[in-house]
Amino acid sequence: MAGNMNDDARPGPDDAPDLDAAYALRTPEDSQRLYRSWADSYDSDFVDEMDYRLPQHVARVFLAAHPKGPVLDLGAGTGVMGLLLEGQVTPVDGTDISPEMLAVAARKQVYRQLFEGDLTGRLNVADGAYCSVVSAGTFTTGHVGPAALDEVLRILAPGGYGVISVNVRHWQSEGFADAFAMLRPRLASFERIEVSIYGPRNTGPHADDKGFVVRFQRD
Repeated sequence: MAGNMNDDARPGPDDAPDLDAAYALRTPEDSQRLYRSWADSYDSDFVDEMDYRLPQHVARVFLAAHPKGPVLDLGAGTGVMGLLLEGQVTPVDGTDISPEMLAVAARKQVYRQLFEGDLTGRLNVADGAYCSVVSAGTFTTGHVGPAALDEVLRILAPGGYGVISVNVRHWQSEGFADAFAMLRPRLASFERIEVSIYGPRNTGPHADDKGFVVRFQRD
């Protein structure tokens, strides 16, 4: 995703939780502060109001790979991805940096377990613990950068599938292209698909934003 704020702009405690505030995030503490105030209204004033379709695209590509469980939803947020995967693959766990977002996800009752985790560091997860990982809207500027891809591969079992989204504008500028190029010797397969992040009901300034859905298999 790409924002229109300068590099020094950071969301403060009084900033309204919205897409531009999310674009301005720079640190894990920024993320925790923003999503603490956004958790209860996120599904209604972002997912629904902005016709956010990226999780649907990610889920479609993920399920087409016939993934096996256990699955870890990285940046699970309020559980949008968990709902899309319900009944399709089990079990599904979720992790997020925001306990408030996870509390909303827990109410949906679609995850085996939910736990706090910061992908910019190390998750409390054993090596190769998950047969599949999935993520929508987490790998982007201000949230989680390409350096975390090593951690994703660490927790992914050999032969396991991962499917994540990356905003098209950030593929080159934030280093995702270079990071995946470096990882290719560790991957059995790699595929990149361009999708629209938002549906036709979104007529705002980000209506035409595109994302890459990246599907890869660990060697």
